[in-house]
Amino acid sequence: MIDPSARPLRSALISVYSKDGLEPIIRRLHALNVQLYSTGGTQSYIEKLGIPVTAVESLTGFPSILDGRVKTLHPAVFGGILARREPGHLSQLEQYGLPEIDCVIVDLYPFEETVASTNDEQEIIEKIDIGGISLIRAAAKNWKDVVVVASKDEYGIFRQLLDEQDGHFTADNRRELARRAFKVSSNYDIAIFNWFNEGTTDISFKYSIHRSDILRYGENPHQNGVFFGDFEKVFDKLNGKAISYNNLVDIDAAVQLMREFQVGKPAFAILKHTNACGVARRHTLLEAWQAALACDSTSAFGGIFITNTKVDLATAQEINKLFYEVLIAPDFDTDALELLRKKDTRILLKIKTFEIGKRSFRSLLNGVVEQDADVKTETEADLRPVTERTPTAKESGELLFAVKCVKHLKSNAIALVKDRQLIGMGCGQPSRVDALRQAIAKAKSFGFDLNGAVMASDAFFPFPDCVEIAHEAGITAVIQPGGSMKDQDSIDACNRLGMAMVMTGFRHFRH
Repeated sequence: MIDPSARPLRSALISVYSKDGLEPIIRRLHALNVQLYSTGGTQSYIEKLGIPVTAVESLTGFPSILDGRVKTLHPAVFGGILARREPGHLSQLEQYGLPEIDCVIVDLYPFEETVASTNDEQEIIEKIDIGGISLIRAAAKNWKDVVVVASKDEYGIFRQLLDEQDGHFTADNRRELARRAFKVSSNYDIAIFNWFNEGTTDISFKYSIHRSDILRYGENPHQNGVFFGDFEKVFDKLNGKAISYNNLVDIDAAVQLMREFQVGKPAFAILKHTNACGVARRHTLLEAWQAALACDSTSAFGGIFITNTKVDLATAQEINKLFYEVLIAPDFDTDALELLRKKDTRILLKIKTFEIGKRSFRSLLNGVVEQDADVKTETEADLRPVTERTPTAKESGELLFAVKCVKHLKSNAIALVKDRQLIGMGCGQPSRVDALRQAIAKAKSFGFDLNGAVMASDAFFPFPDCVEIAHEAGITAVIQPGGSMKDQDSIDACNRLGMAMVMTGFRHFRH
């Protein structure tokens, strides 16, 4: 059955920056006897194809002026686009001798690419498209009567519809193309805003939220999800199924964790539901993988894996034995990648940068909260000994490792570390004592000896009970932010038990 909303194209205005993929569209439009209008370089391109085209200047009576800044901005053009196909509007077109324009094909000046390639302000300003963005908005507004193609990314779908429907477009076709067009125009405006906003005190929306991708689903399969951001700026996706909401949340957590370990000896981390369940640093990547897996081999199943160095074949062969969702690395040896790609659903990501945004956002109630991202990484200078016994050099290194781990666990959180390995973790507990007991139980269940281990807490101890429980398990040194009115009680307990404690002054809650 023929869709009664389907209408044939009789005319099209084409004004594009990118000509890639345009030729077959122009030839198909010509074969369908569509009247073509164009300007400047696009007009010359069409003429070189030997296809008749009418210059926009013949409609407006004006040449392109102001170095090309004004070409299409004229009632003769926008009248034909914005006119509703009803008697009142059509009679006005006839009165003023204006043609109906049924289709608008535009590809905007490459503003973002220009910003990325130069600091020349004048060159950047000239890449702010005015006529093109106006054509897009006008055609999209009048989608019930006009077809809009807003970027080279839409050439494919437009050509497919041209071929499959012999130049006819239904209301659903036109509305979907209009939706895509407003996405292009809004993203373009955000990119321009971000450039103008750089260096100002207005910190909102400085992220590159100019792109969006439909996710496989939201947090659960019955929920839809969309990601606003530039995923390709951070990763090259080398393999695997489409990214889901949960994948993204876990990937973000993994990158934030490995950012703490990106420099130095090979490190490997395993995360599950955003929590680190295995972290280790070793002399080789294979050793780091084996140590990270040993932390909690049960939770590693179906987890997110990340490392700070190139994945070699030996490590890939071991990783390949386990089911996982995502593997992230700065690079992969060719033979390692070939092996890992054999399971086509696994997501393999080559990370380009471990840098994270300086602001974080979260939806709450009927709004959004914005805050500074927690980018603090403690160093030796942040360790303030508060007990009679100061940590040994080895303990200090272990404490720094531990605080990097606990920072990436949900509160209340405890991390137990020994020999640069996360041997026990407790997280998401309503009581810090519960988190510690969970961490100790986990460590013992996987056969770890807690004697000589260190403990990190994401927040202060309100009572000395955690110190006492830790000592009983064999833990010798503690790192915590401090700040409790009863800090001295925990300090006194450490002194009585011969433990070392340092305070940093930095709390790392993760709700």
